[in-house]
Amino acid sequence: MTALDAVVLDLDGTLMDHEASALAGLATLLAALERPEHDPVACAPTWFELEERYWGHWRDGLISFQEQRRRRLRDFLPTVGATVVESELDEVFARYHEGYVSGWVAYDDARPALERLRAAGLRLAVLTNGDQEQQTAKLRAMGVLDLCGPVVASSSTGAPKPHPAAYAAACAAVGTAPERVLMVGDNHELDVVAARAAGLQAVHLDRSGTHAAPEASRIRSLAELLP
Repeated sequence: MTALDAVVLDLDGTLMDHEASALAGLATLLAALERPEHDPVACAPTWFELEERYWGHWRDGLISFQEQRRRRLRDFLPTVGATVVESELDEVFARYHEGYVSGWVAYDDARPALERLRAAGLRLAVLTNGDQEQQTAKLRAMGVLDLCGPVVASSSTGAPKPHPAAYAAACAAVGTAPERVLMVGDNHELDVVAARAAGLQAVHLDRSGTHAAPEASRIRSLAELLP
């Protein structure tokens, strides 16, 4: 491994517990829909499948950011017996978003890892697909914005992961050549495979230990980044 000058970290699922936040959002949504018989945990697999599908469509430039939210609801609402009213979709999603925001929380290993990396003299940045304002707000709410360095979000760069320009923007943000930057994230395709294709080093964060892809550089916790 080439010596490192910087570490770039993903946000959702890496620094922030996106699953816990989404469950809080689902609980708020189901309460607003008056569907107490539906358990957020039981509904979560469907919600996450739709999120992954339509987030991918947005990432690929096929639909707008707001439209991916609407499409999630169009498919999800019938599964809990709720009627789809097109004129109300944005308002309904706002109920989910209220709960989602209330659930923004960092993983326990996030701040200690950032502190150790900074103490080791490494430059830090966050590279994330999403809205610049929202992603920055997440880090602020989690109490780690002071540690993580520049926040490079796809809404600002115009190039979401896995586009090579996204990783180039992150390297530019830390002022370091790609081969001396380590990318760390939970999405193997976006944070590891595509990062390496862009010239960065990469480590896969597999918190559950269940990812099927062969990978030599894999950790279960951010605490493993520095022995």
